[in-house]
Amino acid sequence: MTIRSVLAGTGSYLPARVVTNQELAATVDTTDEWIVERTGIRERHIAAEGELTSDLAVRAAESALEAAGVKGEVLDLIIIATTTPDNTFPATATKVQARLGANRAMAFDVQAVCTGFVYALAIADNFIKVGQAKTALVIGAETLTRLVDWKDRTTCVLFGDGAGAVVLKAENNGNGASAGAIRNSPPKGILSTHLHSDGRHYDLLYVDGGPSSTQTTGQIRMDGRDVFRHAVNNLSSVLEEAMQANGVTAADIDWVVPHQANRRILDSTLRKLGLPEEKLVVTIDRHANTSAASIPLALDEAWRDGRIQPGQLILLEAMGGGLTWGAAVIRL
Repeated sequence: MTIRSVLAGTGSYLPARVVTNQELAATVDTTDEWIVERTGIRERHIAAEGELTSDLAVRAAESALEAAGVKGEVLDLIIIATTTPDNTFPATATKVQARLGANRAMAFDVQAVCTGFVYALAIADNFIKVGQAKTALVIGAETLTRLVDWKDRTTCVLFGDGAGAVVLKAENNGNGASAGAIRNSPPKGILSTHLHSDGRHYDLLYVDGGPSSTQTTGQIRMDGRDVFRHAVNNLSSVLEEAMQANGVTAADIDWVVPHQANRRILDSTLRKLGLPEEKLVVTIDRHANTSAASIPLALDEAWRDGRIQPGQLILLEAMGGGLTWGAAVIRL
């Protein structure tokens, strides 16, 4: 038998304040039509003054733990994927650990920007597979609007704040995946993860600050055209890799839950793979780009509204600064 990481519960949290495109247009040289046409974004949530990444993470975690029927004290592992920690150190995950009463859990942060949740999920999955954890909490949490240059209309309209979380449990569940095995005798849980990076493209998407370089937080800088091109190519490639690794085709996939960066990227990636739009979970219109939080936010929404059902096969995918990109195949 194979030990697999099974999704036991999901949760999410969005700050109360909603900022529409029309509101942004009052202070930035842009329009609602311009933003929607180029990105698909109509509004975003922005954390309140004094509301920290850890606050968002705790709210999402509590929701996921409740859904899973799990108490904080039984957790063995907490990983937070974030680009916006409360402090340079220690890890925001340790703050969340204390507030959840998860005193026996190891806790740390992962930084892979928009791919962070997929990276964190893969790490937690591997901890479970080797027996170092039985119950894990994986969180994507961001207050990304605090890195935005509000005078740069090409980037400030793109981002929002939020947090999403999943609880993973170890289960003896089926044999290792092989070609056709998932279709004929489907195992449950995380079936595979696929991670990539290419630091040669570091300067395409970055923050121009940091404790080692400028001793300031810095702001987001992006070459949007090149990021778009790399995103479509890398995401379609890693999704094909993930499907081939599990012996499935686009027809076998029930849902794609992508990083919500740009609606045109999502549509272009689907076209390259021959996947229908009806299989795509989209929240970018209401959440904007919440970096590491976007996938678990979308996953929780689709799970709670009944679109995603037990037994279905889903693909997660993301690309972010670094460049980093990755995918995960999960049977719920």
